[in-house]
Amino acid sequence: MRFRIYTPGMRSLSLCLLLFAAAAGFGALLAQKVPEQIVFSSKMGNVTFNHAAHVKRAKNDCMTCHDKLFPQSSAPINFKAGIHKTAEAAKTSCGGCHNPGGAAFETKGNCAKCHVKS
Repeated sequence: MRFRIYTPGMRSLSLCLLLFAAAAGFGALLAQKVPEQIVFSSKMGNVTFNHAAHVKRAKNDCMTCHDKLFPQSSAPINFKAGIHKTAEAAKTSCGGCHNPGGAAFETKGNCAKCHVKS
């Protein structure tokens, strides 16, 4: 029967390896490619969401929107007709900031700020 003797040096090495593995995993998560822009098709004109500009306004804090307003995944985000009033009232999706008195302009009367017909 063998006994392993852990010395303080081995314990420190194990802790360092564990911390390195955790940091590498966290770094890989941060290295995910985020889109510069996301385009949503709409009968009223396509909406181009400038992801980079919104990240800058949020001071690079992804948690401002993810995951409380939007899922942080590559899955498509599907918006339906009438989303504006519903989202503004519930302060969900774009309505989290784009609502009367919110951090950004409200959607009412500002259609052309987002919807662009080509």
